[in-house]
Amino acid sequence: MAIILDHVNYIYNPDTAMSRAALKDVCLQIPDGEFIGLIGHTGSGKSTLVQHLNGLMKPTSGSVYFGGKDINDPEYDRKSLRAKVGLVFQYPEHQLFEVNCFQDVCFGPKNLGLPQKEVELRAYDALKKVGFPDESFYQSPFDLSGGQKRRVAIAGVLAMKPEVLILDEPTAGLDPKGRDEILDLISLLHQNMGITVILVSHSMEDVANYVDRIIVMNRGEAMYDGSPKEVFSHYKELEAIGLAAPQVTYVMEELKKEGFPVNTDATTIEEAADEIMRVLRR
Repeated sequence: MAIILDHVNYIYNPDTAMSRAALKDVCLQIPDGEFIGLIGHTGSGKSTLVQHLNGLMKPTSGSVYFGGKDINDPEYDRKSLRAKVGLVFQYPEHQLFEVNCFQDVCFGPKNLGLPQKEVELRAYDALKKVGFPDESFYQSPFDLSGGQKRRVAIAGVLAMKPEVLILDEPTAGLDPKGRDEILDLISLLHQNMGITVILVSHSMEDVANYVDRIIVMNRGEAMYDGSPKEVFSHYKELEAIGLAAPQVTYVMEELKKEGFPVNTDATTIEEAADEIMRVLRR
């Protein structure tokens, strides 16, 4: 089901000297099945925005719709919403608390009131989907590596069978290999399950390599919203707000300055290599 944000505003500490607008008149449509990158500098409103999508936070004004219904209507079933719109927090320790990984993943579907057999089947299926090894099912989640903790946290959300999967900085603190493994996993889940994925990240390379659409947040506003090529064409404006384009964008710009007739809209290494080879063959 599509998510619509209609003129959403959020103010921290309203009517006090500490009042601060975290979201300002945000209007967005998130159709089914998209893979979206949500980027912005620290304090830009990214995390505040995603917590509005499953009702963890309520707008100061404006509305959030899921499947055509206002999720902040007093009659709306927000427990059901959080099964459909799953959020994986930046630090998996905030979501893991059971004595072993299998029980941790069982927690969400158990709270849906499902029969025990269905709960366990969902947990097993989710752990297999994220590539978690069978021999670690009954290990304490707190004894795992950072990458494995993230797999368990993602599995815990997948066991709810969500329609939308939101991941807030899922690669934070991981080494390059671990980062690539988690991003490849997320991409595979998107392809195989057809669910909507919203990836919150500060890494331009990550979003350029994986997402179909990028939303740039700046001071609580949606500054840009478009394909990676469209958004990263504004690399100078992104620099002005503390962001940047992928490194290949700068390489292509330098080649252009040196007289090579390359198109500068490449956002991935593969696209840049293809464009350079095209020019060299001429």
